[in-house]
Amino acid sequence: MEDNLHSLSRRLIELRIEHADLDNLIDRATLDPGGDDLSVRRLKKRRLLLRDKMARIEAELEPPQPA
Repeated sequence: MEDNLHSLSRRLIELRIEHADLDNLIDRATLDPGGDDLSVRRLKKRRLLLRDKMARIEAELEPPQPA
Protein backbone atom coordinates (compact mmCIF):
# COMPACT_ATOMS: atom_id res chain seq x y z
CA MET A 1 0.00 0.00 0.00
CA GLU A 2 2.79 2.43 0.94
CA ASP A 3 4.59 1.74 -2.37
CA ASN A 4 1.36 2.46 -4.25
CA LEU A 5 0.91 5.80 -2.46
CA HIS A 6 4.52 6.72 -3.08
CA SER A 7 4.22 5.97 -6.78
CA LEU A 8 0.96 7.94 -7.01
CA SER A 9 2.57 10.90 -5.27
CA ARG A 10 5.53 10.72 -7.63
CA ARG A 11 3.24 10.50 -10.66
CA LEU A 12 1.28 13.52 -9.42
CA ILE A 13 4.48 15.55 -9.17
CA GLU A 14 5.48 14.50 -12.69
CA LEU A 15 2.07 15.51 -14.04
CA ARG A 16 2.27 18.90 -12.29
CA ILE A 17 5.67 19.54 -13.85
CA GLU A 18 4.38 18.58 -17.29
CA HIS A 19 1.31 20.79 -16.74
CA ALA A 20 3.53 23.76 -15.86
CA ASP A 21 5.66 23.12 -18.94
CA LEU A 22 2.54 23.12 -21.10
CA ASP A 23 1.42 26.39 -19.49
CA ASN A 24 4.72 27.95 -20.52
CA LEU A 25 4.46 26.59 -24.06
CA ILE A 26 0.90 27.86 -24.41
CA ASP A 27 1.86 31.29 -23.10
CA ARG A 28 4.73 31.57 -25.57
CA ALA A 29 2.61 30.25 -28.46
CA THR A 30 -0.19 32.73 -27.81
CA LEU A 31 2.26 35.64 -27.73
CA ASP A 32 3.59 34.69 -31.17
CA PRO A 33 1.53 36.69 -33.71
CA GLY A 34 2.20 34.14 -36.44
CA GLY A 35 1.47 31.21 -34.15
CA ASP A 36 -0.37 28.10 -35.19
CA ASP A 37 -3.88 28.03 -33.67
CA LEU A 38 -4.18 24.29 -34.15
CA SER A 39 -1.01 23.67 -32.15
CA VAL A 40 -2.25 25.90 -29.33
CA ARG A 41 -5.58 24.06 -29.24
CA ARG A 42 -3.75 20.72 -29.06
CA LEU A 43 -1.55 21.97 -26.23
CA LYS A 44 -4.60 23.20 -24.34
CA LYS A 45 -6.36 19.87 -24.83
CA ARG A 46 -3.31 18.04 -23.52
CA ARG A 47 -3.21 20.39 -20.53
CA LEU A 48 -6.86 19.63 -19.75
CA LEU A 49 -6.19 15.89 -19.92
CA LEU A 50 -3.31 16.33 -17.49
CA ARG A 51 -5.53 18.33 -15.15
CA ASP A 52 -8.10 15.50 -15.19
CA LYS A 53 -5.40 12.92 -14.43
CA MET A 54 -4.10 15.05 -11.56
CA ALA A 55 -7.60 15.39 -10.11
CA ARG A 56 -8.12 11.61 -10.22
CA ILE A 57 -4.81 10.95 -8.49
CA GLU A 58 -5.49 13.61 -5.86
CA ALA A 59 -8.88 12.02 -5.16
CA GLU A 60 -7.20 8.66 -4.79
CA LEU A 61 -4.57 10.01 -2.42
CA GLU A 62 -7.13 11.93 -0.34
CA PRO A 63 -10.41 10.03 -0.30
CA PRO A 64 -13.47 12.09 0.64
CA GLN A 65 -14.28 12.41 4.32
CA PRO A 66 -17.44 10.67 5.52
CA ALA A 67 -20.33 13.00 6.29
